[in-house]
Amino acid sequence: MKTTAFYPLHRELGAKIVEFAGFQMPIQYSGIYDEHKTVRGSVGVFDVSHMGEFEIHGQDASTLVQRVTTNNAARLNEGKVQYSAMCYPDGGIVDDLLVYRLKEGFMLVVNASNIKKDFDWIVSNAKGLRADVVDNSDKTSLLAVQGPRSADTLQKLTNVPLQSMPYYSFVYGSLGGVDMMISRTGYTGELGYELYFRWDESLARKVWNAVFEAGKEFGIRPIGLGARDTLRLEMGY
Repeated sequence: MKTTAFYPLHRELGAKIVEFAGFQMPIQYSGIYDEHKTVRGSVGVFDVSHMGEFEIHGQDASTLVQRVTTNNAARLNEGKVQYSAMCYPDGGIVDDLLVYRLKEGFMLVVNASNIKKDFDWIVSNAKGLRADVVDNSDKTSLLAVQGPRSADTLQKLTNVPLQSMPYYSFVYGSLGGVDMMISRTGYTGELGYELYFRWDESLARKVWNAVFEAGKEFGIRPIGLGARDTLRLEMGY
């Protein structure tokens, strides 16, 4: 069973841990109702490091992404993100995903339970193309900071102008003294940001502590997968 770099923190905070997609993940801390209300009213932090991240580079990277996804990735400029899906030839869905347009190539963010299946599917479609597909899932930590006070919290820790970031965009910058990718794709129906950085337990603790110190005045709380689901359900996602 895998754990994320934040797992020791979840244990220290008394989270209820369950098996999810091959990981030991927190389903709740204080309770799903309280955590749901925290995200709706203030700011909450989700560990979503179990998600999968693939990078695609090479001369035919764009061709491969166009081949395997249903949306038009050619419309993406650098720094933009697109919601999409991958389908089998008969129209059945392989997975839904996010497509990030990098300076050179793409990053695809897929669901945790489908990482191997998705990676194998993409690689099988890369035959004959000059494209390299790399699975960075086990090298990446990912926090989602969601809620109406998320920007107020994170802005204390970075020079990136968060409020001016368009929905479905990303930038590179430093936050809390750690270099990372900061995106704004959100899945709770609230303002929110995603922090991608190198998998390392010491870095995870550093970022986590910085974010919670910055959000203390807003009543920031850790949020489990249970409230993640209720928030998405409430918004009809």
